[in-house]
Parts: sequence; C-alpha cells; structure tokens
Amino acid sequence: MKFPILDMAQTGANIVMLRKAAGLSVHDLQMVFGFHSPQAIYKWQNGAALPTVDNLIVLSAVFGVPVDDILAIKTV
Repeated sequence: MKFPILDMAQTGANIVMLRKAAGLSVHDLQMVFGFHSPQAIYKWQNGAALPTVDNLIVLSAVFGVPVDDILAIKTV
C-alpha cells in the first residue's frame, strides 16, 4: 500500500517559485507574518521546516493560489 507524504524540499521550492512569481522578497513575507527575523521563511524555502496550517492559509492568500499549489505531496 502506498501512502502520501509531504515532500519538504519540493514544498520549499514551490514557496520560492510562488514568492518570486508574486514579486515578493523574503523581507516582504517577513513583514506579512510580523516575524522578527526571516529565519522561518528561509527554513520553509530550504525544506528544513514546513509552515504551520495557519501560515499555509496566509501564504495561500498572499500568493493567490490554493494550499495544494504550495504543498508537494508524493506517495511512497
């Protein structure tokens, strides 16, 4: 039986691609979220961490795409 899992590296690549397509910098996203540093965003982009569900919803709204366009799911 195959199970879906999140591909953190590809999800990070999706965030980078969508951020650039929206014409936003990492600093811009930092301001949207009110983060004191951009570290969390860099971790998302590098696939070292995933955004929380509430942050995914904000990213979805900022990028104008469904959450499914941000998350990369593969089966193993």
